[in-house]
Amino acid sequence: MVRATIIKLIKGRFDVREEGDGEAGWQTLMLDPSVQVLISDLTMPKLDGYGLLKRVRESQIARIREMPVIMISGDEDESARNRAKECGATDFITKGIGTAELLARLDALVRLAQTRSELDAMAKQVMVDPESGLSTEEYLKQQGRQALALAQRHGSEISVIVVEIDRFDALVGKLGRPIGDQLIQQFRTVLSKRVRLEDTVSQTGPAQFTVVCPGIGLEDARAFANRLDQIIRNATISYRGERVEVGLKFGLANSRDDEWQTMTHLLQLAEGRAVQEEEMSAEPIGPAATAEAPLPGLGVEDAMALLHTGDVNGVKPHLAVIAAQLMPLLKLIDAELRLGMSVDSAEARLKKLAEDFQP
Repeated sequence: MVRATIIKLIKGRFDVREEGDGEAGWQTLMLDPSVQVLISDLTMPKLDGYGLLKRVRESQIARIREMPVIMISGDEDESARNRAKECGATDFITKGIGTAELLARLDALVRLAQTRSELDAMAKQVMVDPESGLSTEEYLKQQGRQALALAQRHGSEISVIVVEIDRFDALVGKLGRPIGDQLIQQFRTVLSKRVRLEDTVSQTGPAQFTVVCPGIGLEDARAFANRLDQIIRNATISYRGERVEVGLKFGLANSRDDEWQTMTHLLQLAEGRAVQEEEMSAEPIGPAATAEAPLPGLGVEDAMALLHTGDVNGVKPHLAVIAAQLMPLLKLIDAELRLGMSVDSAEARLKKLAEDFQP
């Protein structure tokens, strides 16, 4: 009866969906992105209004988490009103509210939701640098400040990684700007695919990139840097038919280990360490030496990252190892889909190749 009354009051102004309990209401919010305002009772079966409100405010989906919520009940007890506010209610009204007042509050909340959506859209436009396709430097600093504040509040930590292509100016002078631009573009792609969803990446210099990593320690940051360095060293950049070695320089800083309280200091510290790091090779930039050390093993994920950049030659030396890693999956695919791939024969040939190359 209460739902029917509310719908009668507002249906001339708004489209309405109704559900009989909190759990069904939650499912509707998840599935219907057109919902702009939630009106919820406090007492409901399966999931009460407080539980529903808690889910809304803790949702990983921004449109749900930031949705205006009106809690409505016949209970005019001040404690119920305070609890609803503490749980994140935007407004609190009683069931006996009049039409004009209810419509006025809904109008205000719908305008609030629309304004917030427009502001979010505007923010997204300045989040990304149009040239690099990565986060802008200002957005990186903003995200870093928020992550650092959260880490300090919860006793966590945040790491900053500054990575720079070693002797980039000398490389461009030797090989030309087109090769340098190609290298930067490939590195952007590789880096953006290696970071976590919660990390923020920005190009902070012509050949410098900065990554803000919430929740990870210095050792994990160093391990990430080592993996990235291996991918770049395995990549193949050719100049006039010969391979060119490319190295990276890293600068790492951590809020816990370095005891810095501001994001500006962490960024400056990491950048300073990248500048101070010794060059990885004393040899002048140019084609690689004829006698090269064996390349470290390349995993399937790293191989796919290189292929995405168009670096087929960087993957070729590792094909036998990668094929051996994929063999169990290929067997399953062949068996289930009946493709007739002759996987057993391919496996035997791989074993023979491995035996031939053993010292």
